[in-house]
Amino acid sequence: MTGWELAAVCAAGVVAGAINAVVGSGSLITFPTLLAIGVDPVTANVSNTIGLVPGSFTAAYGYRTELLGQRERLLRLGTASALGALIGGILLLFLDPDVFEVVVVALIALACVLVLAQPRLNAWVSARREEAHPNGGTALWLGVLASGVYGGYFGAAQGVLLIGLLGIFLDDGLQRVNAAKNVLALIVNAVAAVLFVVVADVDWQAVAGVALGAVAGGFVGAQLGRRIPAPVLRAVIVCVGIAAIIVLVYG
Repeated sequence: MTGWELAAVCAAGVVAGAINAVVGSGSLITFPTLLAIGVDPVTANVSNTIGLVPGSFTAAYGYRTELLGQRERLLRLGTASALGALIGGILLLFLDPDVFEVVVVALIALACVLVLAQPRLNAWVSARREEAHPNGGTALWLGVLASGVYGGYFGAAQGVLLIGLLGIFLDDGLQRVNAAKNVLALIVNAVAAVLFVVVADVDWQAVAGVALGAVAGGFVGAQLGRRIPAPVLRAVIVCVGIAAIIVLVYG
């Protein structure tokens, strides 16, 4: 990898880290960048996942105020994210990359609808729930598990999926939901990264470039994201989700 290529990967990492902190889908920036400089697709996916872990950590740390009081919730949902990431990572290593193409697009589209309809759906679910469940119940756990599988397999726009799920099943503000999303995305990326380090081919130069950029981007993105009003943040999430669908279908 030349110096200019490494610089391009670092720059992509900065943008990806910021996008992941605010919404999620930064892989749509870093993954194509790695492909453009000649990294093999599977190796690029693996290296990208590993490289984004430090940025996921800084993004989660940036939302530490909004994470207060969510420890029990995140311990419960984190097990679903970890298990899902392990399954998704194994699938990446053994399945044809095109297997999930149609499902991924459908899931992102559904997540965008959920994010838009979240206030009304949340009120509807709460009104029909006999007893409020602070952690979202079994349905949310299974949804987070499925999102973890997707995140371990590819990961682009997993944040959109998570925000859609968490926003519907949790009676909480969008910024706190976004903070929880960052922690769960960190767990998914970290578990998948450990698996890939052990059993997959890794381009460590690509990892270093993505990681250096993502650390800075994650911190900056968290600072900006925490100041965005909920309606604006919801609109940003949907726009990123639509962009992800376009890239996945036509890119």
